[in-house]
Amino acid sequence: MDNFSKRKKVISDLVNDPLYVPMKEKELASLLQVTRENREELREVLQALLAEGKLMLTSKGKYMKSNGSLLTGTFISNAKGFGFVEIEGREEDLFIPEDKTGGAFHRDTVQVALLPGHSGRRQEAQVMKVIARGMTQVVGTFERTRENFGFVVPDNNKLAQDIFIPKERSKGAVDGHKVVVEITDYGTSLRNPEGKVVEILGHLNDPGVDIMSIVRGYELPVEFSEKIMNQVERVSQEVSEADCQGRRDLRGLHMVTIDGEDAKDLDDAVSLSFDGEKYHLGVHIADVTNYVQENSALDREALKRGTSVYLVDRVIPMLPHALSNGICSLNAGVDRLALSCLMTVDGQGEITDYEICESVIRVDKRMSYNQVKAMLEDGTLVERDQAYRQYAELYPMFLLMRELSALLRQKRRKRGSIDFDFPECKIVLDRDGHPVDIKPYERNVATDIIEDFMLAANETVAQHFYWMELPFVYRVHDVPDEERILKLSTFINNFGYYMKSIGKAKSKVSSEEIHPKEIQKLLAKVAGTPEEAMISRLALRSMKQAKYSIECTGHFGLACQYYCHFTSPIRRYPDLQIHRIIREQLRGRLGEERILHYRGILPEVAKHSSETERRADEAERETDKLKKVEYMEDHLDECFEGVISGVTGWGIYVELPNTVEGLVHISKLPGDYYYFDEGKYEMVGEATGRTYKLGMPVKVRVENCDRFNRTIDFALED
Repeated sequence: MDNFSKRKKVISDLVNDPLYVPMKEKELASLLQVTRENREELREVLQALLAEGKLMLTSKGKYMKSNGSLLTGTFISNAKGFGFVEIEGREEDLFIPEDKTGGAFHRDTVQVALLPGHSGRRQEAQVMKVIARGMTQVVGTFERTRENFGFVVPDNNKLAQDIFIPKERSKGAVDGHKVVVEITDYGTSLRNPEGKVVEILGHLNDPGVDIMSIVRGYELPVEFSEKIMNQVERVSQEVSEADCQGRRDLRGLHMVTIDGEDAKDLDDAVSLSFDGEKYHLGVHIADVTNYVQENSALDREALKRGTSVYLVDRVIPMLPHALSNGICSLNAGVDRLALSCLMTVDGQGEITDYEICESVIRVDKRMSYNQVKAMLEDGTLVERDQAYRQYAELYPMFLLMRELSALLRQKRRKRGSIDFDFPECKIVLDRDGHPVDIKPYERNVATDIIEDFMLAANETVAQHFYWMELPFVYRVHDVPDEERILKLSTFINNFGYYMKSIGKAKSKVSSEEIHPKEIQKLLAKVAGTPEEAMISRLALRSMKQAKYSIECTGHFGLACQYYCHFTSPIRRYPDLQIHRIIREQLRGRLGEERILHYRGILPEVAKHSSETERRADEAERETDKLKKVEYMEDHLDECFEGVISGVTGWGIYVELPNTVEGLVHISKLPGDYYYFDEGKYEMVGEATGRTYKLGMPVKVRVENCDRFNRTIDFALED
């Protein structure tokens, strides 16, 4: 045994001794009579034992026996130097103090050791090892500070340091250029990371550069390779008779697509008839798998992308437009291949029978939400008469759709499905990409029809394959976190509300006791009250995030046991993946070998799809935030009515009717010194007792807009 190994054994035996008291390195060196010349070796031994999980450091820098094995997770940095580590399956992130980050960079996969004690509310940990780098490129603004070098200020405000760029690696970038930087050295807490410019996106004030910076920052793939485009060119743009062989011919059914005005990738069509007793609902989904073969270059690229990304000024598709807007799109008046879910529904909204089949269809009309809404909901007598004449053959079906949609929705509500109706928005841009208007999207009878029919198909398909015990990808939504539900129940008690399973006498809550119906009932009780917005937001925040899984663990928000994503294979890879499984099962090709194949690949497909979905959501939110800030720059010093949408220790957030949100900093709250009452989600004036709480209407003035940080500052007006 060499000296290094001997030293490791001595220290391991020492810290495992019941009489050992945690010591600093200097104290250990003295106890073990380590000379100055050998202090470096001692330090290496201690680091090795830390990395192996046999030692851990206290918050005061003392070494002690580890309380368990190392944990692996994702490091999330903070601009102030500290960070957090997200660990799959663990409810709360670990806090990493600034001096315990171990050289980790944002999004790195790291191993951490838990630190004893809590200096705050979160469990603390120390990064012991960087397993894999999560970011290889950074997007930011180039600043030349010296003749022979410059820095890139990252757009991502979680990154604590600017990136050092030597002149010979600047690619000719000048001040104000938005650039993509490849990281060549991740630096230390005392030395900036280094990199080289690999792409110049343009000047930060050039049209479109702001959005492209976000696209590159999230590493969203934009262009398709030449190999993929060549593959797409070989795909037939017409359905042949050979393609129709073995499929159910549904071209005789009346069916329509109902989508947004500007939608081009139409992947779902609906048909409906009534026989006097029961409804016959057909949900017909484009058979994309017929054109995207498993493990082809096109399939691998679709998996890599995971989903289409809908940004404020562009769509980054999962599949090339030649497919998504062409042969895979259910365009009116042409034959298309589909997977159809044909359901029989009784007068109570129960699906009494169904069939899933491969089909060939032909859509009669391409309808928009606005057209159907005008026809069924709010059109004038003249408009309805015009609609009747224009769609006379289809009009009775639209009336049936409204009828069945109401039945299905009523059935879902009866079982406890939760309906959070918070407004989304549409940002209108001019030719230069400048926002000229922000309009909240409104749900209506047409959007309800499509939502209700798609949910019915998704549930039916999921239940069918669950009971067949075949490998599948489900959409799951776990029960809420126990602690968050307990906080919600405590809070609503202040207003005289409670949830049945969390009575006032109960001190403990089991999340398994919570049924979604209780939250649905709560939302119904608060509807129309002053506290509606506040309680609805807190209820939403108590929910977990939905994800994809190979386990069918149920969907809490929809209050159903079986759910999947079946209806959008053009824009979501999980839908495309299960279509492939469905087709193989229908064709009798899902033998033992293929089942083992899917059991092997689906866990990673589900995990990756969840990750790409979150990435797309974040990128979409960032582009919306950016354009909202830009829009409000044209309204500086103007006053607006809004409601308080968030209360934190640093101030109150106010949301305007157009969905724009801004912060009133705690220092700007007038007339008193305010503190945050976390238990009541209120900002309270110390002397006056005046309160600001969620849902309260307020009047604000636009004080400042910061495009770089994508923030808006408001000031309260009397």
